[in-house]
Amino acid sequence: MSKLRARLRRRSVLAAPALLAGPAVAQPAAVDLLLVLAVDASGSIDEDEFALQREGIAEAVQHPAVLSAIRSKPRGAIGIAMVEWGSPGGAETVVDWMRVADPASAEAAAAALRDAPRSRQSWNAIGDALVLAGALLAAAPWRAAERTIDVSGDGPDMRSLVPAPAARDALVAQGVVVNGLAVEVSSNWRDGRLAALYERDVIGGPGAFVMRAEDRRDFARAMRAKLIREIAGLTSTQG
Repeated sequence: MSKLRARLRRRSVLAAPALLAGPAVAQPAAVDLLLVLAVDASGSIDEDEFALQREGIAEAVQHPAVLSAIRSKPRGAIGIAMVEWGSPGGAETVVDWMRVADPASAEAAAAALRDAPRSRQSWNAIGDALVLAGALLAAAPWRAAERTIDVSGDGPDMRSLVPAPAARDALVAQGVVVNGLAVEVSSNWRDGRLAALYERDVIGGPGAFVMRAEDRRDFARAMRAKLIREIAGLTSTQG
């Protein structure tokens, strides 16, 4: 009996550290890219134009070429969220983080991005959108080596509480890349003028770029090309 008690005692001592340690804490899964879509919802965009934007985003997210780019990456998954901007200090998260890795998850994300209620916005406060997008990246439920903010709009930064260049510089210092999609529907900003302002004030980080959409109907094509380039990590300025 004494030998049996000794063996039981040894077993209890060996088991004690595991009991004291408690359950293992799950580490957050990793994705290849965290992407925040920062989308213009200001007063310059009417309901028809707004619907075209949303449909363009939904189409791009589930396009076969985008899914192919996602599958080509080491983990085969990205995280995506959407912010709407316009009012000074009023940018809002309209779609929180969703993981996209296959057609089913892409379809779910596309539906959320298309159908989220429109936020109330006015003016053009891009800098404040960048601040909110940066906070979203910091709070993301997954880790990623690449973090990107994708700003699309039909006008320049105007009334941000935090000017766009300052917000951009702070993000770039943290390793975030900011890209732009200039939607050149206004006669004031056509012929590359809006894209030039985005290059000066909005984009930043390694390989940062601006794409142009000639009108709202060109938005889907430009957004799709932009997503492919961001996910695949291309550095060419064509597209």
